[in-house]
Amino acid sequence: MESKTIRESHILLFSIFVAGLCSIIYELLIATTGAYFLGDSITQFSLTIGVYMAAMGIGSYFSRFVPDNPLLVYFIAFELVLALLGGLSVPLLYFAYAYSLPLQAISVILTTLIGVLIGLEIPLLSRLMEKHYALKANLANVLSIDYFGALLATLLFPFLFLPWLGVFKTSLSFGLMNLSIALLLLWYFVDHISRNRRKILRLTLVLVSAVLGLSLYASQQLTHHWQSQIYDDRVVHSAQTPYQQIVLTRHKDDIRLYLNGGLQFSSIDEYRYHEALIHPAMVRHGNAKRILILGGGDGLAARELLKYPQLESITLVDLDPSVAELARSNYNLTELNQHSLSNPKVTVVHQDAYVFIEQDKTLFDIIFIDLPDPKAINLARLYSQQFYQRVKRRLPDNGIVVTQATSPFFAKRAFWSINNTMSAAGFAHTLPYHLNVPSFGEWGFVMACKLQCANHQILNVDTRYYRPENDAQLFIFTPDISANNEKVSTLDEPNVLHYYLKGWKHWN
Repeated sequence: MESKTIRESHILLFSIFVAGLCSIIYELLIATTGAYFLGDSITQFSLTIGVYMAAMGIGSYFSRFVPDNPLLVYFIAFELVLALLGGLSVPLLYFAYAYSLPLQAISVILTTLIGVLIGLEIPLLSRLMEKHYALKANLANVLSIDYFGALLATLLFPFLFLPWLGVFKTSLSFGLMNLSIALLLLWYFVDHISRNRRKILRLTLVLVSAVLGLSLYASQQLTHHWQSQIYDDRVVHSAQTPYQQIVLTRHKDDIRLYLNGGLQFSSIDEYRYHEALIHPAMVRHGNAKRILILGGGDGLAARELLKYPQLESITLVDLDPSVAELARSNYNLTELNQHSLSNPKVTVVHQDAYVFIEQDKTLFDIIFIDLPDPKAINLARLYSQQFYQRVKRRLPDNGIVVTQATSPFFAKRAFWSINNTMSAAGFAHTLPYHLNVPSFGEWGFVMACKLQCANHQILNVDTRYYRPENDAQLFIFTPDISANNEKVSTLDEPNVLHYYLKGWKHWN
């Protein structure tokens, strides 16, 4: 009898551990998926955490109304519903995004429902364990194991589940793991449940298992189908990395790269962007030999730089190894970047750009910053005064830095904030400029010189768009896209992030 009681307590403690593990995973999955599709990770994580905690409080409060007889049946039923909703949370968000449904509202509804069900778990499990432990020990055991499960989840999610399974499969996998609680309790406590209720719970368990299992089995086909709805062209490569979702599409001769749903380039007009990024600074310097590229893992900026024979070395720093590997191995990209990342002059470093600039002491003649737009707080720090001050230290006296600076039309205030921030970082001279890239629209860059920016010199390489005789046109701004005293962006006050989100809000 005593051994049976011990087994019962161990099964309930296992249920608490799995419940704590799954609860945090669902929260991370919903917030991460929302950030992928909607951007602004601060808003998505803050909203998810806030709604989640409030919903858990509601669930905990309403647990008092769950009757003691049959408490076990109610708990198993709640776990079955939670496994279904939690497991399908990411597939439902994918579906909503693919078919232009109100994603933010659906995300909040899912968060609320899952939060309420999770809020029911701990009080009900505590009541089920009353006969095994005194109140003081009961609460200590339940809460400590639940918190330990949550800790394990936060460690495993970014380092194991996200890079190996991606958000879609992780969601379904944890739905099945959550289901193990219902399965174990239904199996072990079968004698405590009436025959009719037992049949209903078993049938529901089989149905939920089938839905989650079949969805997991067909996950590749489902994601491919939904991606075909999200992206206009045929998806030729799709991968989830620890850092982002990578999608490559192709339509006839048009190759497009998307990171977290955001277009990075179209092969039809990317030469305009990359020639404008590289050549105005190169012809002004005149004799650049050591180059640093922050970002640019697709190898297209490096392709333009390798046209200059005097160049001795290019150091390319890109956080995600998967992007550079794709650029080296995928024939769609190698044809476009002309195998630039395999050139012996190019050294690729996989490190955070901020960390690299802070730690590396090498001086570079020109630094090109080809990073994603400042649409999240982790990206906004790469457009801060403190970051540009560190960049400035990596330049000799005649050094130049160029950054892509989003659109001066769609996000005008963000563009001019970047320009003003570079000036505040101590550069003697900044030159904002822009051009039209059809797949992006009007796009901007800021060039900053440690001393005075020289006049452009002769261009001795082949280009399709940029010409020195047309150089002056890039630096002309019409009144509707001119500056208006935008604030400097710092780590403490990321104004560029607020300007960017507000600007693009009217166009998305």
